[in-house]
Amino acid sequence: MLTCGIEIKGSEAILSLLSKKDGLFQIADCRQTRIPLVKPELSESIKQFQFTLKKLFEDYKVEAVTIRERPTKGKFAGSSVGFKMESAIQLIDTVNVSLMTGAEMKARIKYTPMPIPFSATGLRAFQEGAFSVAYASLCCEVPKED
Repeated sequence: MLTCGIEIKGSEAILSLLSKKDGLFQIADCRQTRIPLVKPELSESIKQFQFTLKKLFEDYKVEAVTIRERPTKGKFAGSSVGFKMESAIQLIDTVNVSLMTGAEMKARIKYTPMPIPFSATGLRAFQEGAFSVAYASLCCEVPKED
């Protein structure tokens, strides 16, 4: 199953494609690693952003999308532009879209550590957050304590 991990920073969606088959992870090449939302106050811009992502998902046959969730309050709260982008992605009806908190992502990676360091993946440094959320969504869930 090909999964797209997305981290939203500022007015950009940063992407990383990852799949898992027979217990092996495969990093897929992608024509775009950053998709900006220009002029977020215009509905036409939001529609174009959504269309670009939907087309990319269709072209690469992405089955699932996991977005790194940002807090709504506090020091690291997301911006209104980021939340517009998040909702535009969630409304794409051709893929399963889910959100993952930073705490859940860290717990999953701690439970199932990455087999190689990020620097050995060949991805750009700015893609680390997107790659981490894609990896965390594909690896097993942390067992719940009773």
